[in-house]
Amino acid sequence: MTSFDNLERFNHLYSEIESLYHEAAQRLGLSDSAMQILYAVRTEKRPCSMSDIARLTGISKQTLHSSIRNLERNGILCLQRGAGRSAALHLTPEGERLVQARVDPLLSAEADIYRSWSEQETEAFFSLLSKYRAALKERIETLSPAPDCGPSSPSIQEDL
Repeated sequence: MTSFDNLERFNHLYSEIESLYHEAAQRLGLSDSAMQILYAVRTEKRPCSMSDIARLTGISKQTLHSSIRNLERNGILCLQRGAGRSAALHLTPEGERLVQARVDPLLSAEADIYRSWSEQETEAFFSLLSKYRAALKERIETLSPAPDCGPSSPSIQEDL
């Protein structure tokens, strides 16, 4: 099997997993972005800033701000200002109830999967996933467009 065959296998599995998370959000009555934000707020061990949520979810700034404002308007999240420009997202009591009903079932399903694996399977899974992430990060840091690939202004990059 070639490295491109493995890449195709990985991309297929990754896309299927992303589709399953989309299906979970739909079944649980949340948009993808709301699920990702509430999931991140629930699973982090500390208050999250918008930057934290962006880093954890990969949601674009525009979608993130729009989704958070919507969750605030609906009384699910509140943004507590800190020193300077810092602010942390917190669940409101209504948000806590919503997360218990719509995010915690997904977290329980995931936890059930890990509990069904042996300790060796779990360690192998996380070891290889961590190794892949580190190698990908290293290679992404060296990426740059080919010199003859055309215009690269920010406005064109957004349209490509």
